[in-house]
Amino acid sequence: MRILVIEDDPHLLRSLAATLREENYAVDTAEDGEDGLYKAKEGDYDAIVLDVMLPRMNGWEVLTRLRPARKTPVLMLTARDTVPDRIKGLDAGADDYLTKPFDIDELLARLRALIRRAAGQTHTVLEISGLKLDTAARTVTNADGEIALTAREYALLEYLALHRGEVVSRTTLYEHLFDEEDSTLSNLLDVHVSNLRKKLGADVITTRRGHGYSIA
Repeated sequence: MRILVIEDDPHLLRSLAATLREENYAVDTAEDGEDGLYKAKEGDYDAIVLDVMLPRMNGWEVLTRLRPARKTPVLMLTARDTVPDRIKGLDAGADDYLTKPFDIDELLARLRALIRRAAGQTHTVLEISGLKLDTAARTVTNADGEIALTAREYALLEYLALHRGEVVSRTTLYEHLFDEEDSTLSNLLDVHVSNLRKKLGADVITTRRGHGYSIA
């Protein structure tokens, strides 16, 4: 899953990006509203964390300009805990709202919920081909117990599972699994798919030659 964080506080921005990467998210960042809006429009993100008080363009204006072009779930951050401010953000198109200072575990939980809802999933546990994928615990189990996956293997499986029944192109998978700091190799996706098939079974992920991958 790929997240865009738009935040002008350099310490908080670094902290959020590092935490999200530790949680296996691909992360892009922006330090002002104009750069954030450009990236939000041009990139394909699973969710956006958007601060309200930003230089060059505030978060409300970013959201207002973004919504005609993108439906990406947006979690707004603000230090102003007033009802009118929350209403303004939600009416502008925000999907959720979190007041600073916040608990990082709550932010992570809210992001997981936003991503699930955007994919049409309401439950934290997804069942596919005899497997249980827990999006909250970020674990995969079968009848024999938990299956050890690398962070990138889990991210790939989760993305395909959330888009079950769809053929997901290689380009889309690269866009959602790797961030602006990643160095990617052309065959890296094939390696991860091959490893997942060895661990989960050959039939879990289907290759649609010339199109991409899918989970039935």
